[in-house]
Amino acid sequence: MRALSVAKPGLILVDIARQKSKTRNPLWRLIPFIHRMPWRFWGGMSLINLGRLLEAFMPLCLKIGIDRMAAGDMRLAEPALYILALMVARYFSFNYGRRFVREVGVEVAFELRQRLYWHLELMGPRFFAGYTTGDLMARAINDISLIRQMIGLGTRLLFVLGFSGIIAFIFMLQQSASLTLLLLPALPFFAIFGWVLANKIFSQSTIVQEGFSNLSAQVQENLNGIRTIQTHAQEAHEIRRFEETSSDYASEYYKLMYFNSALNAWMLAITGFTTLLIVGYGGAQVLSGEISVGTFTAFIFYLGMMLSPIKEGGVMVTLFQRGGSAAARIFEILDHEPEIRDAPDAAPLDKIGGAITVRGLSYAHAGRGQEREGGWPALDDVSLEIEPGEMIAVLGRVGSGKSTLLRLIVRLLDPPPGTIYLDGRDIRMLPLAQVRSHVTLVPQDPFLFASRLGQNIAYDNPERTTEEVWEAAESADLETTIRRFPKRLETMVGERGVTLSGGQKQRASLARGLIRETPVLLLDDCFSSVDTETEEFILSRLKKLRQGRTTLMVSHRVSTARHADRIVVLDKGRVAEVGTHQELLAKNGLYAALERAQGRRDELKQALAASGAIAEESAL
Repeated sequence: MRALSVAKPGLILVDIARQKSKTRNPLWRLIPFIHRMPWRFWGGMSLINLGRLLEAFMPLCLKIGIDRMAAGDMRLAEPALYILALMVARYFSFNYGRRFVREVGVEVAFELRQRLYWHLELMGPRFFAGYTTGDLMARAINDISLIRQMIGLGTRLLFVLGFSGIIAFIFMLQQSASLTLLLLPALPFFAIFGWVLANKIFSQSTIVQEGFSNLSAQVQENLNGIRTIQTHAQEAHEIRRFEETSSDYASEYYKLMYFNSALNAWMLAITGFTTLLIVGYGGAQVLSGEISVGTFTAFIFYLGMMLSPIKEGGVMVTLFQRGGSAAARIFEILDHEPEIRDAPDAAPLDKIGGAITVRGLSYAHAGRGQEREGGWPALDDVSLEIEPGEMIAVLGRVGSGKSTLLRLIVRLLDPPPGTIYLDGRDIRMLPLAQVRSHVTLVPQDPFLFASRLGQNIAYDNPERTTEEVWEAAESADLETTIRRFPKRLETMVGERGVTLSGGQKQRASLARGLIRETPVLLLDDCFSSVDTETEEFILSRLKKLRQGRTTLMVSHRVSTARHADRIVVLDKGRVAEVGTHQELLAKNGLYAALERAQGRRDELKQALAASGAIAEESAL
């Protein structure tokens, strides 16, 4: 099979919009994916249909041989050779035809999975708030697998069995018109009952696939929260909850199997009744001499060819109904427009120096109304001027909008137009890729991939040298820690960095941000899990390392803020104070109050540590 083709990510939205404009039916929306491989799809269908046509000539050869034997003529070699030649040709035709169609199913599944993954990469926090990780994984794996089966097997059954029925009907008419007409009364019953059960299978398939999503989501959530479950001794409760979810899924699956079995049984009942009718009436015609034994034998073979679509109809309907509900779930995701994307007239800057201007910025998080709990928006009329190369600290109580401000600057959240400027250009008028390649955000809650520690630090560019990685680790005060590990940079950190401590994960995340050396660095309280001595060391190196580059640090510690050139204090989403450490202490405002409160707390911890009430390491 040739290499799987990959669509360009930039074409995803255009292609999706084009499909949406044609139809909302999920099955029809799969046609453009199949049409990317028309020669293989239609070539495969043609080969399989050719095999069916060759198969239709075998009963004629058999008829000749039987009629010759009935007449005492033993010249049977000729029809036998014809049958043998037809069987060989039919084998190769079926073999390659099925292979081509199955390859189309595999490639369509590959294409859908790639597009779904790329589309998810473009989605924002509002989207992920509405879908669990387990649900998205179920759609990407289970639903796309159902679509692959539908295309690789369902479409083949649809076209081939339909063609077989037509060919068989024509040959049956040619053999005996009276026997053929006996089949017509049974067809309406097949169609009506099949249509009713098909609708039930479609709706039940959707329920089953949603149940599988719920099951996947619960497993994923429990595995991620296994430490919390164990520390709260809730293993038995979670096992019971999983058993209930699994039982519900099994019950719904049983219902689907019931409808599917009923449909298959109905098909077999119709075909059995029809066969019995034909054998009885046809046998009487043979005995009366109206038709020969060879003709009757050939007619029975054609009857089998014609009834095979009915026998396989249950499988075909099930495949299409389950594939249709799976396609609906996939396109439900693909139809979501990205929350944050490039403006149509976005243009890159030749060079980014790091000047940031915030003008009258107000922002409220979606789903929380216009105001947050307590009666104020996340940010309310914030204005700042940050010069290139400045180190700015942002302080404030919990919920004052510090993290929101940083996420707006890097466009993880989309700011209102005309509120944030980078080097004089509205940040919304810059390509998203340029913003995020020149503005680095180091989050408070670090995420590490389940790979080697060195790969995590050099995540932005796997081609970075070992020396660069070690320099970044040293700047984050992580070098000594890494050298204690037996495998050093080759150490596997586990999923989400489970093998590292909280402080080690934060410093690894900081090293990953520092190694990029971008014009703007945003640090979102990324020293919360390290002791004050380590923090002082990192900040002293950071000031030298970031000379000439802009740095914004969010923190709740005054000890962190005093290293900055200027300090911005946020209170209830507004700028309460701006100035240097000494200037803000002289104002005796909110910053000074925070400094006094934290000073008293630090003195208490030191006193407790000195008295041995708590370990000094814990005090820090």
